[in-house]
Amino acid sequence: MRRYPSHGDLSGVPILGRLRAGPLYNKAQKCLVTRSPESARWIANDAKRCTMIGQWMVWNAIIWGGLALTASAMAYAVAAWIAVRTQNLPSGRASPELRTAERMPAATIFKPLCGTEPDTYECLRSFCDQDYPHFQVVFGVADLNDPVVAVVERLKRELPHRELELVVDRRQHGSSRKVSNLVNMMRAARHDVFVISDSDVRVRRDYLTRVVAPLLDPGVGIVTCPYRGVPRSGLWALLGSQFINEWFIPSVRVAALGGSRSFAFGSTIAIERRVLSRIGGFMAIVNQLADDYRLGELTRGLGLRTVLSDVVVETSVVEDRFEALVQHELRWLRTIRAVRPVGYSLSFVTFGVPTAAFGVLLSGGAPAAFAMLALTAVARLLLHLNTRHDGSKALQFVLLPLRDVLSLALWSWSFATRRVHWRNEHYHVNRDGSVLPVLRL
Repeated sequence: MRRYPSHGDLSGVPILGRLRAGPLYNKAQKCLVTRSPESARWIANDAKRCTMIGQWMVWNAIIWGGLALTASAMAYAVAAWIAVRTQNLPSGRASPELRTAERMPAATIFKPLCGTEPDTYECLRSFCDQDYPHFQVVFGVADLNDPVVAVVERLKRELPHRELELVVDRRQHGSSRKVSNLVNMMRAARHDVFVISDSDVRVRRDYLTRVVAPLLDPGVGIVTCPYRGVPRSGLWALLGSQFINEWFIPSVRVAALGGSRSFAFGSTIAIERRVLSRIGGFMAIVNQLADDYRLGELTRGLGLRTVLSDVVVETSVVEDRFEALVQHELRWLRTIRAVRPVGYSLSFVTFGVPTAAFGVLLSGGAPAAFAMLALTAVARLLLHLNTRHDGSKALQFVLLPLRDVLSLALWSWSFATRRVHWRNEHYHVNRDGSVLPVLRL
């Protein structure tokens, strides 16, 4: 009687060939017809062989998946370091001859406000003290009793030569209080170039000249600025600044390195009045959580370019409690998830070392995976050395594992719900990025 290979000797035997052709297939047909004891043994042995083959294929898929995951995390970590190191920017910078004061158009700076923070005065004053020929600053609040009104009045007293105007208007035009504020502030705008910036941003004196200059190109829709988180004292503020400086902005730099223009940040958006009118004004984004992103998206829909400025502004990070840090970062992450759902679902590779370590685990500790994990860790450290701020360097270094694990945990948690917390209000984020207030009983 002819002997067939045992289940332990499968090398060189095509599975489909064994099952679909040849003497083994003919024997199987005979056994199935005769229903003999031999047929029962043959079927049992073949089922065992098929089970072992299936298990082998699954384990190999897991191992190769782990290697691929580790390789992806390593590649991103290296790309992030290179992008931040070189600060590779998209084309579209204004040439030096366009940056002369004589050619700069008059501009209106919008500062929508709500409440105060420790650095509010310094941040707002930096926008009033610009080396620019002709500009105005319009501040907007919803409530005359808001403590930030006193800060604005102080600036008006200290800088009487500047065009500073305060708009107090509580009318609500949609779900976004910030954008409703901007809608109310429009009536005070005297000029045709607008620069919109959040209240916690600090800039240098040449900021306005450098941000407005690219708008002299008629093919530019908006100009936006990357930013750097500057922490106040405390552990949670430091972790919050690392989230900005060592995860979010590097991801922007990598996207820019790849030629992407799909971004716009509340730190700065410069846009012309005529372009804003063409997309429907601020009312077009009055229900959006990611109002800055949608503003850029709408201008790109007109065929206009988004320019990532070479200006890096500073934003104050003031979280003083773990709960405040988590709420802020979850809102941030769920905002990104709303506007870029596919890219966000694949962004686990951006968390570097934790992702690579999980890949090593899946690979069963393959030497190649360990080597890629080591390279990921080196690239992560180099990124940190290029982005850390002045202060306790030892503490910042010690916090790196906690920061990376916390980022991955919050990213995972961001899929649990579509609710966000913003300035004592809870909102539900719809799939189109619009928000609805959540009534709490």
